[in-house]
Amino acid sequence: MHAAELRGVTRRYGRRLALDDVSFAIPPGRSFGLLGPNGAGKTTALRLLLGFARPSSGEVRLRGLPPTRSAARQRVGYLPESAKLPARMRVDRFLRLHARLAGLSGAEIGREVDAGLELTGISDRAKETIGSLSKGLAQRVAFAQAFLGRPELLLLDEPTSGLDPLGMRDAREWLDAARQRGASVLMSSHVLSEVERACDDVAILNEGRIVASGPLEELVEPGETLEDLFVRVVRG
Repeated sequence: MHAAELRGVTRRYGRRLALDDVSFAIPPGRSFGLLGPNGAGKTTALRLLLGFARPSSGEVRLRGLPPTRSAARQRVGYLPESAKLPARMRVDRFLRLHARLAGLSGAEIGREVDAGLELTGISDRAKETIGSLSKGLAQRVAFAQAFLGRPELLLLDEPTSGLDPLGMRDAREWLDAARQRGASVLMSSHVLSEVERACDDVAILNEGRIVASGPLEELVEPGETLEDLFVRVVRG
């Protein structure tokens, strides 16, 4: 069973075709980069996987189930682009709230919140309000939220936004740890160097269609970087 899958998906918004016959799958334990220029359809694909929107045609599966099923979204961690966190809420209370929303209970909530704070290096900021934090520290809070409950699948939209070089390196280590315990990762990002370091497979969208897809090592030609591949397939 794939961790996530789109099968021949088309999505229209009125006359605009956001996705056109898109198919890709994320096997268990793999890290997948979803790439494309602005407006290519990346966010639409993520919204479909999370059940926030429905395809005009085709099938979407999340952990083998339609994403509108609550069971499909269990053990799924999501980090949205430019996450708007409640500025007046304390970091620990925000994480405890999301731990309950993730289905955790009792002592499990405390353990998971403490683990998330420690993992992302913000234990000393737990009692501070989110609005008092820098953008980079707030992004660490968002990461801690996504990791609550040891998710089997992580859906990350521009996950390194706001992180400095040390934060980017830490994020790679967090994702490596998640993969080592068997989690699958879908990362949508414009920071191609991070995708190249972190991902096994990629799909590149352009104007709603996939223009390249497969294991990264098979797509990149000798002497190429992921950026070279991206420019080559998008510009034709």
